Amino acid sequence: MNGAGILIKALEAEGVEIIFGYPGGAIMPVYDALVDTEVRHILVRHEQAAAHAAEGYARASGKVGVCFATSGPGATNLVTGLANAFLDSVPMVAVTGQVAAPLMGTDAFQEVDIYGISMPVVKHSFIVRDVKDLADIVAEAFQIARSGRPGPVLIDLPKDVALAEVELSELPEFRGGRKEAVPRPEARQLNQAREMLAASKKPVVYAGGGVRIAGASEQLRNFVGATGIPVVTTLHGIGAVDGDHPLCLGMLGMHGSKEANLSVQECDLLIAVGARFDDRVTGKLAEFAPEARVIHLDGDPSEVSKLRAADCPVVGNIKTSLNFLHMELSIEEWVTKCLARKEEFTCSYDAPGDFVYAPGFLNQLSSVKDRDLHICCDVGQHQMWVAQHCKFDDPRKHISSGGLGTMGFGLPAAVGAQFANSESLVVTVSGDGSIMMNIQELATLKRYNIPVKVVVFDNQALGMVRQWQELFFNERYSEVDLSDNPDFAELAKAFGIPAITVKDRADVAGAIEKIQNEPGPMLVHVMIDPRQNVWPLVPPGRANSEMLEETSA
Repeated sequence: MNGAGILIKALEAEGVEIIFGYPGGAIMPVYDALVDTEVRHILVRHEQAAAHAAEGYARASGKVGVCFATSGPGATNLVTGLANAFLDSVPMVAVTGQVAAPLMGTDAFQEVDIYGISMPVVKHSFIVRDVKDLADIVAEAFQIARSGRPGPVLIDLPKDVALAEVELSELPEFRGGRKEAVPRPEARQLNQAREMLAASKKPVVYAGGGVRIAGASEQLRNFVGATGIPVVTTLHGIGAVDGDHPLCLGMLGMHGSKEANLSVQECDLLIAVGARFDDRVTGKLAEFAPEARVIHLDGDPSEVSKLRAADCPVVGNIKTSLNFLHMELSIEEWVTKCLARKEEFTCSYDAPGDFVYAPGFLNQLSSVKDRDLHICCDVGQHQMWVAQHCKFDDPRKHISSGGLGTMGFGLPAAVGAQFANSESLVVTVSGDGSIMMNIQELATLKRYNIPVKVVVFDNQALGMVRQWQELFFNERYSEVDLSDNPDFAELAKAFGIPAITVKDRADVAGAIEKIQNEPGPMLVHVMIDPRQNVWPLVPPGRANSEMLEETSA
């Protein structure tokens, strides 16, 4: 068996069922070996899309996503996807072809040091020097990717190693590597947390993406049910508690709900669960939750007290910690106040004007109950509208680029999410700026008849940049005009994909019905008001209590 065959057998041994990739010279032996396997390969139209599709698959399934690319530009095109997965803690293994080992370092055709380039944005990188090491390297890569705090791993495979043959009847048993175990929380820390909970009068749970990573949604919901504490979430914490739960106050931070931000600013105890006090969440850090003591539950010790000192750090398995902290609390007055705020600030979807109101469209889409709905977002105003106005009952159903904020993420991520959930309704929500970043993946939808529905909100501008220029740069608009956009519906049809354009609010219900019932891929081009902004908004360098609203802008 040659190295390429060993690679495929090792991937099969890890339970890999699908790979996203794009072939080329240096990785050609691996693509030859794919002919003899049952593992499915999806040919995307750009390597960045391969990485994002693998990421979408991993986020939606909880499994390790896998992508292939060749050397040189193929490998470098993966880097944005690797960085996106690294910052959002998504388990992924990327395999890149490399020039033959004797040519490495000679500036050979399509040679780059992807090992060195990728080091800051992966958990680990490997260069395979000996075909006899390949099976162990693959096993170790998967172990690293999925254990502890998950993340991407790169395997760089020189062409001569991929072609090298070795006598092998079966893969050797993997004995190396060290699994990163999440520790058990210390009893002392847990008991201190119980004491702080019992003494609090105005507690708030602050749930982040670590809840999804730990698979702790059920434990968080049981904890909220037992204690009756109101919950706010980060962008990646959305769905950790059902968005329709009475105690869910929504997302907090720069574009968080008013009730979430005000409740956190007033609370006397903040229970951070799998959250990292990101700058988009805290606003001015020195004035974030100024009255609160902090209990910080996290499996990654490097996150605890990194930005906000924890009065009670609880490092270890989040599930164990949450199960230990059940108790009855006398916080009725506080809960009543939080719920009154929630009622007071409930969004109205009868906005004036003739344009389709994007938040209303998304709220209506989110209310679809007869299909298991997953939404994959690009980055921009539409991303924040999804976070604000769509309700999710599982954090794996809301797939959004957080730490890196990658435009062009949504469409290929939806490809991966659809393969992870073949019976689900998977929708990409994008903007007229973001969609153009990876629009070539409409060809992938057509080729495999992937039933992803693509919603493109078109405001003829880079909306989020335009909004900031309006508010913070004295309306000096610089390079945000997209009025020369193509007709996205006609463009989709050129790819062979059915498409409609929605310009009138009266047509929204019919469009959403088509999204639900169209059996294959579809694009919905939605024209929205170019002046529509995302509200509320916490200005940069300000406390979360200093939110701008539409009337105050």
